[in-house]
Amino acid sequence: MSTGYQIDDQYGTYFLTPTIVDWVDVFTRKFYRDIVINSLDYCIKEKALVLYGYVIMSNHLHLIIRSQNGTLSDTIRDFKKFTASSILEGIRNEPESRREWMLHRFKWNAAQNQRSSEHQMWTHENKAELIFTEKFYQQKLKYIHENPVRAGWVERPEEYVYSSAKSLMLNIPGRLKLGD
Repeated sequence: MSTGYQIDDQYGTYFLTPTIVDWVDVFTRKFYRDIVINSLDYCIKEKALVLYGYVIMSNHLHLIIRSQNGTLSDTIRDFKKFTASSILEGIRNEPESRREWMLHRFKWNAAQNQRSSEHQMWTHENKAELIFTEKFYQQKLKYIHENPVRAGWVERPEEYVYSSAKSLMLNIPGRLKLGD
């Protein structure tokens, strides 16, 4: 049973927080962050996903998104399934000093849950919050962009490469196409 907020309106705009099980710091490696970026790009181009804001932290993402074709839950499910598969392949095949420990954590989590396959990388919930006002949207966007600053990684939000802050704050095109 999911413990997070649910996506009830498949066309709605949501603030989502997909999280890695046990808060494993997967996204400390550029290789894994780039899988997320490329997968989001694919979802934007091929699955009618509209991305308004994002940040990739060490063990979770924050996204403000909606679906143009009413398949938001399906798109998020497919995104998580593909990124998990790709990242697990990377853990097995790329230089990874934490390989055994990470695979053990993901295998252990899968064993605790009937819905999972051999490895579970993402938690099943996304903590989806419907964006219902412009004020709430701006609050969540600021929260997203301030995450790397609060983590001590950068001094200003626009300095963090794996975020929409630079695109939105400085009006400089980023790696991902953002919605209007």
